[in-house]
Amino acid sequence: MSRRTLIKAAAATSAAGMVPGLQSAVYAAGSDKPEKTEVRIGFIPLTDCASVVMASVLGFDKKYGIKIIPTKEASWAGVRDKLVNGELDMAHVLYGLIYGVHLGVGGPKKDMAVLMTLNNNGQAITLSKKLADKGAVDGPSLAKLMKAEKREYTFAQTFPTGTHAMWLYYWMAAYGINPMKDAKVITVPPPQMVANMRVGNMDGYCVGEPWGHRAIMDGIGITGVTTQDIWKDHPEKVLGTTSEFVKANPNTARAVMMAILEASRWIDANLQNKLKMAETVADKAYVNTGVDAINQRILGRYQNGLGKTWDDPNHMKFFNDGAVNFPYLSDGMWFLTQHKRWGLLKDHPDYLGVAKQINQIDLYKEAASAMKIAVPKDAMRTSKLVDGVTWDGKDPKKYADSFTVKA
Repeated sequence: MSRRTLIKAAAATSAAGMVPGLQSAVYAAGSDKPEKTEVRIGFIPLTDCASVVMASVLGFDKKYGIKIIPTKEASWAGVRDKLVNGELDMAHVLYGLIYGVHLGVGGPKKDMAVLMTLNNNGQAITLSKKLADKGAVDGPSLAKLMKAEKREYTFAQTFPTGTHAMWLYYWMAAYGINPMKDAKVITVPPPQMVANMRVGNMDGYCVGEPWGHRAIMDGIGITGVTTQDIWKDHPEKVLGTTSEFVKANPNTARAVMMAILEASRWIDANLQNKLKMAETVADKAYVNTGVDAINQRILGRYQNGLGKTWDDPNHMKFFNDGAVNFPYLSDGMWFLTQHKRWGLLKDHPDYLGVAKQINQIDLYKEAASAMKIAVPKDAMRTSKLVDGVTWDGKDPKKYADSFTVKA
């Protein structure tokens, strides 16, 4: 069945008041029937696993002829290993982890695929209460304290090539701190961040919610910066899998994307849905925390732990009219520029070539158009980061080499 027929059928079912993709002619009988109907999707206990969880909990998966089995994992290294060896079909995963594995950095080398972006924004860098008491409450004051009081400062990220490592390094470097020379950086799984800070193992950490807000609730840390203040609408987690899986199961991949797109749209639709999502993912089976650790920041209600409160329009988004989910080539390329900057890659890769291999743009467009979700005209986007430098993907080699603070 051609894509045009698929889209027409989806439009017809839509018009008939049914959900696109439910039409049996489109799936069950046609060549678009999912090759694999049970799909194991790994996730880490973080607020941004919500679209995967809700696609399963709300039954959106069934509409597209599949069953999503969310499986809770302990660490990003565990997610990586299970993706590579096929124990997991897909995962809610760090953007940079997929790129690292594809190039053989931070683990075994295997051809990987990014199907879609799951969320923008909504991570944070937490500084310990002890640092805050000495006046280090943001980038400039942290840099000042580290210069004045010489000792070994320890910061944690969640995976060497992952998003949190890159946000942490980029932010520190923007204020003249070299994370490779001026600090000790360790890797800690997200749910273990708060406990580690509580016993004094670290001065700061970068992680996804709810573990930033949790540190404030527990009185052990403050928010030094949110990641949306480092890069507004930055790419964060992706739906990742192996290239092998996509080649063998393109219809399954598309069906999963459609179910998760529907869940993403549902979450962002209104306040009530966001609160229901927070209640659902707070459960022991998923994030395992109090719902109050999740529901404030998901609505953009922020506090920094020092009495400052604000409403952030750039809070975690799952859909944002489809703007979140498109797998921009420039987003993937950015992680490669930072991997090069920090010495994870020895040589410049073929930035655009690698991104085109990994990001499944054509498949995403098929899923999005069948659901009448807008797709951007250009696979590149332009962003200005916290240091005032603009990233547009046009000259990645020059951009990667342009930083004065690097490995």
